[in-house]
Amino acid sequence: MAYVRKDAATLTAAEKRRFVSALLEVKRRGEYDQFVRTHIEYFSPDGEQGLRAAHMAPSFLPWHRRFLLEMESALRRVDPSVTIPYWDWTRDRTTTSVPWTEDLLGGDGRRSDHQVTTGPFAHQQGHWTIKVNESDEEFLTRDLGHSRDPLDLPTKSELEWALADPAYDVAPWDSTVTRGFRNKLEGWSTGRGSAAWYNHNRVHRWVGGVMLSGASVNDPVFWLHHAFIDLQWYRWQSRHRGARYLPETPPGSGDKQHGRIVARHQKLPPWDVTPDELEDVGRIYRYA
Repeated sequence: MAYVRKDAATLTAAEKRRFVSALLEVKRRGEYDQFVRTHIEYFSPDGEQGLRAAHMAPSFLPWHRRFLLEMESALRRVDPSVTIPYWDWTRDRTTTSVPWTEDLLGGDGRRSDHQVTTGPFAHQQGHWTIKVNESDEEFLTRDLGHSRDPLDLPTKSELEWALADPAYDVAPWDSTVTRGFRNKLEGWSTGRGSAAWYNHNRVHRWVGGVMLSGASVNDPVFWLHHAFIDLQWYRWQSRHRGARYLPETPPGSGDKQHGRIVARHQKLPPWDVTPDELEDVGRIYRYA
């Protein structure tokens, strides 16, 4: 039977406690840090050589869908009642709304060094020491709203702009494309300031701190954010019936993207699964 991922704003006090407790236990077991390592390893931008799997590529959505499933499995090994909730950032848009509450993810970082000092993931609680990072900080950091150069979270209309596009992705299948649902949702742009980021990317910028790096998994909000991104793929599929992951076949040997992206029936590293196999997850989970 499919389990249910819920809106974080609808969680009961008991559901919040169980989710937090499961996250802390996965961290205590040492499993959580491996998720951070995996995300860092597969964060390969356009300018580098080799395969792009997690970002700036069509596989952004199936890669993170499988990544979420792996974390959810780890959490459910601790507590079978737990699923990853999603944060609807088009509605819960302030620095004190869900999920930034004492009983869920804690709040903003302090002004001096952006260290999070509230909630269960504060370093002083002793349960969330960052061991795998792209900086020397061992504590969780946030800068909600990007205080020095403020920006807003994406709006419903900006999300709708992505959802309305009937094409999953288009050539050249990277961060430069201006059409296609994938990059409109992922959010790479050639603009400046807040216009340089939209939807998924702007949320990372808005949270700030460790969420700005390849080690963004160190902030538990990563999972709530990506569950909401995954929900958008779910909604896009429902709206555009019959629309599929693209490209269906890999670019040819003369194409600049040859060997750089994952086609529909190719394996998606580091797992033995294809994007095609991840398009329908209805038997595994659904969204409330």
